[in-house]
Amino acid sequence: MAQQAPHPHVESGDTEPEAQGLRKIIHVDMDAFFASVEQRDNPHLRGKPVAVGGSSGRGVVAAASYEARPFGVRSAMPSVKAARLCPDLIFCPPRFDRYREVSEQIRAIFHHYTPQVEPLSLDEAYLDVTDDLHGIGSATRIAQLIRERILKETQLTASAGVSYNKFLAKLASDQNKPDGLCVIRPGEGARFVAGLPVSRFHGVGPRGAEKMAVLGIETGADLAARDIAFLREHFGSFADYLYRAARGIDLRPVRANRVRKSIGGERTFADDLSSGPALRAALDDIVEIVWERITRKEGHGRTVTLKLKFSDFRLITRARSLSRPVENREEFARVALTLLTDALPLPLPVRLMGLTLSGLEREQSAEKSPPEKVQLRLL
Repeated sequence: MAQQAPHPHVESGDTEPEAQGLRKIIHVDMDAFFASVEQRDNPHLRGKPVAVGGSSGRGVVAAASYEARPFGVRSAMPSVKAARLCPDLIFCPPRFDRYREVSEQIRAIFHHYTPQVEPLSLDEAYLDVTDDLHGIGSATRIAQLIRERILKETQLTASAGVSYNKFLAKLASDQNKPDGLCVIRPGEGARFVAGLPVSRFHGVGPRGAEKMAVLGIETGADLAARDIAFLREHFGSFADYLYRAARGIDLRPVRANRVRKSIGGERTFADDLSSGPALRAALDDIVEIVWERITRKEGHGRTVTLKLKFSDFRLITRARSLSRPVENREEFARVALTLLTDALPLPLPVRLMGLTLSGLEREQSAEKSPPEKVQLRLL
């Protein structure tokens, strides 16, 4: 039985992450962002189970409101399954222009406190407030102010995590959702992680958690008890990340001005896929999502890369570069399908599939922004 993680209390003051060279990191994550925007803009949807996404065929749930989640409806779930789980579920077609507009409002609030903002998607970002613009000094207080301003200016709620590195801040933002705040202070990280089920670790999906359970690993403490040799034997290149994460270690800085090198998306499946038709259907979904983002960002790239992660966590990539930029969605889909077809038959079922367009022509331009990636995960 997995232990419950300790529940750090929230308070502002001098005991939070600060001196001794530690960073002050905030991870802000909007609550059911797409669905919440739809409910805000349409009063008739408030208090009802809502899913953003296509309602039939190969449609996929992009976001589910909190009213839908008790029925088992989750992001990345096939819409047909979601409708079966929740017969009263209301589907709303995605309005990405609207979500981007609201996202820009939220990012403006972030930049009021620090220039060190690393967006991960439209609805979440890391902030480094070690040296905040207004000399507030307390990361907890800044997180409180940000959440208050988001609510006042957008009528939407956000959850935030505060800690001394990105890994812990992201875990903390999910701890008290929705509309919550959690702080993990220096000295608390390893203890906090020890009590978490391994399924809470980024990158460890349902199948990964099952594999770990077979090995006797159910919590962060179980993971920390395994040495690096054991982890590398069973998880390959994923082992180094797991070893550090189990100890609450993450040295990555918040990177506010990364040059975009690729535009892509990936999806972790609830059940591993092995048949050709199922894999092709999943690829179609990812093509749709990624091409929308490519079009919005006016990306012009020459290289299409397919990523497949197998049930044993081994990862392969297959890429094809054209002599000119990909012309349209049809060509993007055709190249992607060729890469998948050439890889068949696969040695093992697939737990994750990703697709990117790289070699962007604007890569060396003055425009600087973080890599755009859509991640669809069953949370």
